[in-house]
Amino acid sequence: MPAIGFIDGASMIPLDSDLMRAFLAVVDEGSVTAAADRIGRTQSAVSMQIRKLEESLGQPLFTRLPRGVVLTPRGAQLLPYARRVTSLLEEAATALREKPLAGPVRIGIPDEYAETILPRALAAFSERHPGVEVTVRCDFTAPQQAALEDDQLDLAVIYDSSHTSGDEVLCLDPTVWVTSIAHAQHLQQPVPVGVYFRSDWCRDFALRSLDQQSIPWRAAFECDTSASLRVAARTGLAISPLSRSTIPMGCRELTNVDGFPIVDRARVVLKRNPRGGSPAIEGLADMLREAFRPLASANVVA
Repeated sequence: MPAIGFIDGASMIPLDSDLMRAFLAVVDEGSVTAAADRIGRTQSAVSMQIRKLEESLGQPLFTRLPRGVVLTPRGAQLLPYARRVTSLLEEAATALREKPLAGPVRIGIPDEYAETILPRALAAFSERHPGVEVTVRCDFTAPQQAALEDDQLDLAVIYDSSHTSGDEVLCLDPTVWVTSIAHAQHLQQPVPVGVYFRSDWCRDFALRSLDQQSIPWRAAFECDTSASLRVAARTGLAISPLSRSTIPMGCRELTNVDGFPIVDRARVVLKRNPRGGSPAIEGLADMLREAFRPLASANVVA
């Protein structure tokens, strides 16, 4: 049975992983009875597991109340270790039971997530499936859609500003105006703004949002990557339209209180090559869903 050790004086006492799971169930449910229902055991069996765990540590982990239990200081100390141990055991079981995938996968992703979502997803995917050859293309939405149609990509993460796409929604990550906290360029007249070269989106959404609020502006910084727009905002060269999840340190979102509306509420969607897929493609799609889940939790999908 997998176990960890807990140092007590000079001795090392093994802690059974089943005891850890029972401990976590009681913590999460707030009572032994509810924990027993959750893990499919009797109340007496769970009580015995908790008692055994407390005896092995030599200290109580819970304070018993009339309607449940609360952690003692010692129990609170154990909690993060218990979560880490059970998480690692589950991860190991998943990795070892999962059939290794192989083959090529071509994926397109916006520049906005090239330093955040993409590295996490690909690193985890490569560890599990070293036989898969992943090719990445960072590009705007329109070129990615064209690449899918031309069979140059298998998967593409794109923005759907129209909210009419029937594709799978990964999250909602609104585009907002961002300013440097130190430079406060949004107070200038006209406001210096960062824009993309020859971008219909900039014209139809970002700049139009300023015009609709009668905010005078001037193009102070032009580029073709969101990374450059982040630099422009952070260094005080201009305010920039950025996805909320990518606001750099030293900057903040401009809100309605500042007189600046949200630029757009585009959905981040996962598009697929209509010619079909493969187990490797489906495996990477699963990993992308997992990587985007924190954003989906932070912003309500609409």
